[in-house]
Amino acid sequence: MTETELEAAPQYDLSAVVIPLLKGVVYQENDGGLWNALLNLQARVRDYVAVLGLELVLDEAEGYAFLRSRQTDSEDDEAAPKLPRLIARRPLSFPVSLLLALLRKRLAEFDRGGGETRLVLSREDIVELIRVFSPQRSNEARLIDQIETHINKVVELGFLRKLKTSANQAASYEVRRILKAFVDAQWLSEFDARLAEYQAQWVGGGEGGE
Repeated sequence: MTETELEAAPQYDLSAVVIPLLKGVVYQENDGGLWNALLNLQARVRDYVAVLGLELVLDEAEGYAFLRSRQTDSEDDEAAPKLPRLIARRPLSFPVSLLLALLRKRLAEFDRGGGETRLVLSREDIVELIRVFSPQRSNEARLIDQIETHINKVVELGFLRKLKTSANQAASYEVRRILKAFVDAQWLSEFDARLAEYQAQWVGGGEGGE
């Protein structure tokens, strides 16, 4: 980078780094300047957000960072003062949880294969992932519509990113690697048992909605 470029580069103070984190996930690929500032200021960021009852989760290798509520030993202590939650917990429907589990498993298989770093799936790929766990009595058109709704929810949560395509191309999605931070290796090791639970609950309760 030239001296002129350095002068033109945006300068980030602590507030300029923390505010985007309070709004959501920060990705290296989206703003390299902000990402570098976060790496340089991460010790101060951790101290600052700790006052708010939050902790910084930063994966330098994968290129993402986010804030989550800090886990403390006093959470189960009724006498301990409770801080209001800044990061809300959002309950998920069984179909959405199932889709997240299937995408995490697919990402693990993709990583074991080496090669590309971005896992991109078509809409049809995602439909097929979840179709085999749907109730056999499902109306096909209705099932596809419901899966589309679940896909959109996962996009909203930030675990899928819809890619730009031309008018005659099928929709495709990138599986965001931040999913690994929410579905860890220990959880994945119990995947088969969890899938059986998901399938029993979904079939037992019908096709399931949000």
